[in-house]
Amino acid sequence: MMTAARQPIRTIDDLDGTRIVVLGLARSGIAACRFLADAGAVVVAYDRRSLAELADAVAELGAHPVRLALGVERREAVALLEHAELIVTSPSISPHFPTTEAWLRDALRSAQDAGVELVSEVELFLRLTRARIIGVTGTKGKTTTASLVAAILQAAGTPNVLGGNIGTPLIERAAELSLDTWVVLELSELQLPTISRGADVAVYTNVGADHLDRHGSVEAYRAVKARLARLSVPRGRVVLNQDDAGCREIAATLPADAIAWYGHDRPGLGRDEAWIDDGWILMAGERLMPVRDVPLPGRHMLSNVLGAGLGAVLAGVAPAAIAEAVAGFGGVAHRLEPVGEFGGIRWVNDSQATIPVAAIAALEAFEAPIVLIAGGQAKGLAFDGLADAIARHARLAILMGETADEMAALIGDRVPVERATDMDAAVAIAVRRALPGDVVLLSPAAASFDMFTDYAARGEAFRGAVREAAESAR
Repeated sequence: MMTAARQPIRTIDDLDGTRIVVLGLARSGIAACRFLADAGAVVVAYDRRSLAELADAVAELGAHPVRLALGVERREAVALLEHAELIVTSPSISPHFPTTEAWLRDALRSAQDAGVELVSEVELFLRLTRARIIGVTGTKGKTTTASLVAAILQAAGTPNVLGGNIGTPLIERAAELSLDTWVVLELSELQLPTISRGADVAVYTNVGADHLDRHGSVEAYRAVKARLARLSVPRGRVVLNQDDAGCREIAATLPADAIAWYGHDRPGLGRDEAWIDDGWILMAGERLMPVRDVPLPGRHMLSNVLGAGLGAVLAGVAPAAIAEAVAGFGGVAHRLEPVGEFGGIRWVNDSQATIPVAAIAALEAFEAPIVLIAGGQAKGLAFDGLADAIARHARLAILMGETADEMAALIGDRVPVERATDMDAAVAIAVRRALPGDVVLLSPAAASFDMFTDYAARGEAFRGAVREAAESAR
């Protein structure tokens, strides 16, 4: 029998005595458990993994009074949900995602039907914080753009915090952050479905296609992405990329005066625009800095600079601070990250490129010949455009993982192809085949889960193999 639900959580005091189940003991789940226990809630943490597998996560809970239900049988997990007054879900767990187990989807739907709220750690933070929000989302470029916005605010001396999908849960700071603080919140398609509050400034990088295994169609994925924009108006402003069809689609649903546009050419669609003209970045009509002074390679990285800078302008930052931060910005790990140079060959880690369009952008970022390392687990996306880009920009493709056969067939005889069984083998092939002046680029265009725990682990494997190759070359 389902417990009657309480009124929606609006303040920290509302949590006192509330029976809460936290689903998933990853970073956001651990932070949520600690916060909720400190707020006086009766907290149970459920994870299908065992206590032995989650020893490190459990240690991070410390002395907080959290009941553990780890690796328990299904019926016990269902009973926990039936008695919950609030359910805090991991971003990847949803009654609407086919990637969530069927029994858990059914149990979550039953809870919702009984009036129990399902919220994420991010949604709970948004409800409880007084801080102002710069939300950053998009198919690719979110982390770079969010990190750059935070760097700009830092250069301007503006109190700020960076978190969300970038890997830092913020729920434990909800009470301490004031109106004087800007929270730069990276938001993924996993976190957006549960949010009920928009941002003061919502920055979009682009809206293409990804995660069709969860959302079922491009239209459904884009509808999830558009949620941040819809919730941010009329109170906030939405920063959109005029060069991107997905952003233009979102704009058609918004009031024109709520949008601030950026693009490589002048959008000419309203106030507070950013664009490039005669080798200069222009921000809100002012010359900001020469394009040559931007340290990040590639046209898509320039787009990230335009979007981040315009978002910062709307937060009240002066152009001088934006230029200072951009000039000193070293990029983000696993995103066109230089990891070494020896024998006249540059090695670049773009492991975060988990979809074809991201790998295409990486290939287009360099003027030098490219030896590409690509492949992984498919995400339901087509590789035809990537194969054409490989033919235009690479002189060798080293393929690995589950998608290797499909990629090789599409490339055909336009570019030599070699196969690698693992990352060490891929780097060894690149060492043999790359020539001085080449760029060896890891840009997989696919998920990592067939061979690695995540894209970061894949990038670390690449770094390690390159480091060993450099030492052997000395």
